[in-house]
Parts: sequence; C-alpha cells; structure tokens
Amino acid sequence: MGRADAGKRMSFVATGDSFITRRLPKVESVDFQKLAAVISQAEFRFTNLEVTTHRFEGFPFAFSGGTWAIAPPEVLLDLKAFGFNIMSWANNHTMDYGYGGLEATRRHLNEYGIPHAGVGLNLAEASQPAYLDCPSGRVALIAVTSTFHESWVAGQQRPDMAGRPGVNPLRYTTTYQLPEEELEQLAAIAAKLPINAEHRLSVKEGFAVEHNDGSVRFGQYLFAPGEAAGCLTSPLEKDWMRVRRAIAEARRQSDYVLISVHSHEMYGEDKNKAATFLELFSRQCIDEGADAVIGHGPHVLRGIEIYKNRPIFYSLGNFIFQNETVSHLPSDFYEKYGLGQEHGVADAFDTRTQNNTKGLGVNPHVWESVLPYWTIEDGALKEIVLYPVELGFGQPRYQRGWPVLSEKISILEHLQELSEPYGTAITIDGQVGRIQLG
Repeated sequence: MGRADAGKRMSFVATGDSFITRRLPKVESVDFQKLAAVISQAEFRFTNLEVTTHRFEGFPFAFSGGTWAIAPPEVLLDLKAFGFNIMSWANNHTMDYGYGGLEATRRHLNEYGIPHAGVGLNLAEASQPAYLDCPSGRVALIAVTSTFHESWVAGQQRPDMAGRPGVNPLRYTTTYQLPEEELEQLAAIAAKLPINAEHRLSVKEGFAVEHNDGSVRFGQYLFAPGEAAGCLTSPLEKDWMRVRRAIAEARRQSDYVLISVHSHEMYGEDKNKAATFLELFSRQCIDEGADAVIGHGPHVLRGIEIYKNRPIFYSLGNFIFQNETVSHLPSDFYEKYGLGQEHGVADAFDTRTQNNTKGLGVNPHVWESVLPYWTIEDGALKEIVLYPVELGFGQPRYQRGWPVLSEKISILEHLQELSEPYGTAITIDGQVGRIQLG
C-alpha cells in the first residue's frame, strides 16, 4: 500500500476558513511576512476557500450560506502568496452564485494551478481525492461538507444521464429520544393532529418509506425510546461509504491522506462543541487510514483530539474573515431586512448587525484562531505546534479580517479548555502551544 517509507518526514500546516473578499494590501508588511514564513515551513499547506471566485458569471442562488460570497479571482493569488498549495471548497457558500459561480470558481482554481477537493461537475468528481506531490511524499485530500442546502448536493452520473455539479455531502441522521411514557404522550398528540398527514400520504402513494423500528414521527422529526431526553446524530451510511471508498483509493495512491470537513453543526446550543456525528465520522476516517481530519465551519475554534496517534481538529476557526466586504448583494438579502432598491451593502450590514452591536462581529472568539504545524515521521505523529492568530477584533468591518500572528496567551488557554474533554494536553511555551506526542 502507498505508505511513507521508513526515514521519511512530512510536515503539514492547516487553517480553517478563508472568507477572503478583498485583495491583500501589502505582501512586504512585517506581519504578512511573519505569518507566511510559518505557513511556508511546511510541505502541505492547506486552507478552506469559503468564497466563490468569479466576475458574476453566475446568478445569485435563491439560498445562500448567510452572505452571498463572491470575490475577484485574483484573491487566489493572495492565498498562494500566504503559501497555501492545496484547498477545499465544499462548504455552505459553494453554490451562492449557482452553477455559473461554481464552474467559474473551478476554472480559476485550475488556471492558478491549485489542487482542490470537495466540489465537482458530478458526484464522482466532487468525491475524488486531490493529490499534492511534495518533496517528501504524496498527499491526498478528501473534502466533504455537512452544511449545505439540499439542492447543492452533487448528482451521481449514469450511463444514460449526466450528473449534477455540486458539493461532496456528508449528511447525517437525527433521532431524538424520550422516555417511554413521554414518547407515548407524543404519539397520542401526533394522532390528534394532521402533523404527519403529508408523510402518511407520501407513504401511501409510494413516495416515502415508513419506519417500523418503534420510533414516533412528529412532523419532520423522529423520536425513539430512551432512558432520558436526548438527541443522537450519525453520519448517513451511504455518504460514509463513499468517503470510505475514497480513503481506500487514496491510501493506495499516496503516502498520506487528509480529510477536510466543513461543519457548522454543534452539540446542543454550544458552537464550541462538535455534533456527535462529526466526532463519529472523524474517528471512522482515522480508523480507515486517514492521517488527519481538518475541521472548519462554525467560525470559532473547537477542541483538538489525538485519536490513534492522529490529529482531529474539530474546527480551526477563521484564517481570513471578510464576510461584510462583499461588493454586491442580491435583492433577497435586502428584502429580508426590509430594505429597498435605494439601499447599498453598507445599509444591509448595518441593519443585519444593528450597527455592529450583534452578530459575528461582536464575538471576540470569531476573530481568534490557531495555525497548527505538525509532522509525521517514520509513520508516527510527532509534536504539534500551535501558533495563535488574531483577525482584528474591534476594527471597522472594512479593515478587520486579515490574520496576524498573536501574542495573546488567552487564545491558547481557550483552546486548552476546549481540548481537555478529549484528553489532549496543550502546554504553552512562550508564544506558542505544543502538543507533545510519541
């Protein structure tokens, strides 16, 4: 199998989301040079591209990831200037500008010579690994997203029918649990209401399948018996099997396999905690031979788990976050906030944030992240070094969002707390964090 030879050493750097909508102002600045130097010390250098890059070739889709994300294609050159040499772009903004925006972004990634994963003109292309040939070995990247509109899923092609452009999906099932007595009460309530009428008719007409596993349907939700009230989420089996096949392929075609997961879903109401299905999926990937799982999506840090001597970064937060400096927004955005044709993007963002008094802009954790650097040597994971990063919390929205290396120990202390439930000990050494391994 395609595993690294004895004596080989591979180095990795990864970030979370690069929501970049402005051109890099100064590549000669000291802050940029310091950060680019850290990134460039690794051979595999990853970021998640969370914007579409084109010149409005597509039209605004009826549903967006929150802000219709568009940037000039040249921002890809700025990301390369930071040092990134491979990207994922399966996320909740991939289809913000429909199929035209997707195909234009794909074209520009190819034109700039950037290997990319997670999106394609059909499901086979969206699912396939992207490969990066490095001096010390070949690395495969497989990318999925669990956060997307259902219409964004790439379609499987057939001999007699073309596939559909879209993202490589990681769907999940959700089952709520109730004690037996409360479950019976819920079933009695459902029987008195037409809440399941549409589903029952779909079953009768053959458009849906009834579950006969003892669960109770209440509208779009399923409830199962349990000792206490709770919620269980699990990766959808057919999506997991597709990822599993991709890992098996990549293991035989490369020395290292990395998984990118864009997931906003959380445990309960805490954005800092990953949903159960994401934890299960990440560990399954390692079980099947992946060398790391790189999570991003919720725009905040989540804990780090070392599972079977391999890192799982449940979320690396933001690397670049410029969601409020897009150049244009569709009518849908303005109408949502009661604005008209006479208003512009500044009015739209002032209204959404109530003049920057609510939303992501006032959460300091959104504007803090870490940049992990790690090595695999002789097949074993060695030390992970964590560089804290700041993105300009408190600055005007047209200035904040660029990353700089930080001296704030509180960022590392926060990550220590998030990682403790996974049994991961992070020591603080000067201005960096370290996870000591074998």
